[in-house]
Amino acid sequence: MASSTAATRFLLLFFLLWAASATTSAARTARNSTSAEESVRRMHEQWMAQHGRVYKDAAEKERRFRIFKANVEYIESANRAGNRSYTLGPNRFTDLTNEEFRALYLGFRPTPRPDAAAQSPFRYADSSTPDSMDWRSQGAVTPIKDQGCCWAFSAVAATEGITMIRTGQLISLSEQELLDCTGSSSSCDGGTMDAAFQFIVSNGGLGTEATYPYQAMQGTCNAAQSSAAATISGHQDVPANSESALLSVVANQPVSVAIDGDDMNFKQYQGGVFTGPCGTDLNHAVTAVGYGTADDGTKYWLIKNSWGTAWGEGGYMRIQRDVDSSQGMCGLAMQASYPTA
Repeated sequence: MASSTAATRFLLLFFLLWAASATTSAARTARNSTSAEESVRRMHEQWMAQHGRVYKDAAEKERRFRIFKANVEYIESANRAGNRSYTLGPNRFTDLTNEEFRALYLGFRPTPRPDAAAQSPFRYADSSTPDSMDWRSQGAVTPIKDQGCCWAFSAVAATEGITMIRTGQLISLSEQELLDCTGSSSSCDGGTMDAAFQFIVSNGGLGTEATYPYQAMQGTCNAAQSSAAATISGHQDVPANSESALLSVVANQPVSVAIDGDDMNFKQYQGGVFTGPCGTDLNHAVTAVGYGTADDGTKYWLIKNSWGTAWGEGGYMRIQRDVDSSQGMCGLAMQASYPTA
């Protein structure tokens, strides 16, 4: 009987100790969770101050915080995994859903292109290609800009590049003139670099950023506001699905490139050589301004984006080159084009 009573007391004591431990553990978990959320809230406040973000009311702020928190958790999880050659980080897009980001910043809309046989011969077919190229060091790239109409910024960057190569003058040209004057089929909701190049040719040139500044929305074309500061004779498509053809052109001038930027990793890219994952649904436009090889031997393209200097490596991305797919990483070899002098 005494033995049974002792066993009962032991079991009771064990249960009480287990319950106390479980309660303490639950309380600790709750405190850690609260502390983690408070830390992210502080991060959000600092991020808001850095990016000048103001919300209309407390409800909107809370909704944006939840989106921000989910994006930060993804960023931290991806970086902790340590299985990528690039890192992610918070940036101006971190309080946006993927759907909002897509609507606001992915403005390239692919259109059918002429058959290769119908185009003039590829002018860089026999061009030599050095091991690396960076058109920034050659003075052919203007500072990073900030956009909502990627196709216009991509076309302008390529035109600025060929103008400097031809004339020795680096001139910041007007994206707004393209946006206002290219035609009803081109807007911040979608457009193409080919249409932009065609406008520059038919217009007899493109004005400067200073005389026709960017307004971040489409307006009425005001031809009298601008006089041509740069001209091109035409444009040519890079042979599709050929990174070697693209290399031949980039070795000679900056090139407008269509790409699939609709991915969390692309959106939150911070630095390193981007190796995906990504698709080939062309929805964004950038400018290839060079190429090279990273310290670990990974070949890359150097692309100039137009999302401000806080994105990527000061506004640029290094993205893997010579991938197995003929379409290139994120489809960048599928639909590239360049202005001709």
